[in-house]
Amino acid sequence: MSRLPASRLRFHHFWLVIGLSIVCLIIYLSLTTSGVPGLGGLLNDKVSHGLGYFGLMLWFAQIFMVNKIRFFIALAFIAMGVVLEFLQGYGGVRVYEVADMAANTTGVVLGWIAAIMGLDHILARVEQKLLKK
Repeated sequence: MSRLPASRLRFHHFWLVIGLSIVCLIIYLSLTTSGVPGLGGLLNDKVSHGLGYFGLMLWFAQIFMVNKIRFFIALAFIAMGVVLEFLQGYGGVRVYEVADMAANTTGVVLGWIAAIMGLDHILARVEQKLLKK
């Protein structure tokens, strides 16, 4: 499988705006009183946390291809997950859970690993498909 060059995405700003919108959505869903609609159950809650942060990290890993920048993005998302959990605990409506922090962190780490293993060119491939037409 040939890898695409580690160049800047053509629609870099578009992808960045979408990514920042996803960050805002996660913050909103973490702090809203209704929470994230789910299928119920503890496992689904932790899987939702992990998948959300996995997708977030993988998204930004495609926009920023330099590992040093990815490292700081990962730290920022891990910190965001921890801070949001503390804020949930202070709000009195939602519950503070260390397990949610662990699920968020696991999602970030797995997203970074997925990027390293070659899933960091999905957006570039989408751009290629769009530009061919």
